[in-house]
Amino acid sequence: MNKGKASQLMQKYSIFFVLLVMIIASTMMNPNFLSQQNVTNIAVQLAVATILAYGEMVLIVSGLLDLSSGAVLALAGVLSVSCYKATGNMAMSFAIAIGVAVVFNMINALFVANFGLPAFIVTLATQMAARGLALLYTSGQNILQIGDYAFVGQGKIGGVFPVPVIFMIVATIVIAYIMNQTKLGRSFYAIGGNEEAANASGINVVKSKYMAFLINGILVGIAGVLFMARVNAGLPNGAVGYEMEGLTAAIVGGTSFSGGIGTTSGTLIGSFIIGCLNNIMNLQGVDSYIQQVVKGIIIVVAVLYDVRFKNKKAPKVILKKKDEEEKKDDAPAAQA
Repeated sequence: MNKGKASQLMQKYSIFFVLLVMIIASTMMNPNFLSQQNVTNIAVQLAVATILAYGEMVLIVSGLLDLSSGAVLALAGVLSVSCYKATGNMAMSFAIAIGVAVVFNMINALFVANFGLPAFIVTLATQMAARGLALLYTSGQNILQIGDYAFVGQGKIGGVFPVPVIFMIVATIVIAYIMNQTKLGRSFYAIGGNEEAANASGINVVKSKYMAFLINGILVGIAGVLFMARVNAGLPNGAVGYEMEGLTAAIVGGTSFSGGIGTTSGTLIGSFIIGCLNNIMNLQGVDSYIQQVVKGIIIVVAVLYDVRFKNKKAPKVILKKKDEEEKKDDAPAAQA
């Protein structure tokens, strides 16, 4: 096996190796880490962040970003809880949450795709608006006594399979299919890799951006219901910083901030790496403030790796393009 092929394989599977090393190290640090109860707890706790991470991955692959997902999740969640308390209809509660999240994401798409504003600025603005509306609607108070609504966040199907984990698995399958098997998924990679080239090749860039935000909105709405159900209350101040949880999982999982690169499997593994890290630090009694510092360092290291890798590859691509251009220029001269 040549060095180039070995390097490609290492790059492709390095994220799995990191997770394996983390599991082994965590088990050595605390034997209870791999207990059935702890593994189940990790999976349940990761469900919301992983679903958000898939939305972030779709957007970042498309050259976009969402800083509002945590706040929109809170607004969608409290409205969903309110709906359930008024009607007792879980399907309607899901529809309300998804509808609210989609509306906010369509607003993001409007300003980003049609008006050309940076996604960073637009989603930061909608983050503030969504959080303000959540607090305004509830007068800053938590919504309690939500009854059977909590089942989707705490219940188990057949007494074995946690409901949030089932939602996470379904989301994983659907997003993987969209990104790998559909024309829409290929358009996301195309516009994230080179928007001008994608437009020139006939891809409807504006429509693709709307679809990326639409998918993100659906995922945020579902995550809103799962979050409120898990904490057994409608929390207008809930999910603060959850957009960073999703971003961190996507970035650690290999999604490139420059766009055009990212996978569902990588994002899932990235989420589990962050989840395992959080869990072992909790088991070892690490201070919560130190945990935040560790997460910040992880983000910087992941982005640094991404940038360094791209900088190494870029000169080769540029040289290759230059050689092709020179050959084209030399061809007419040779014919003359």
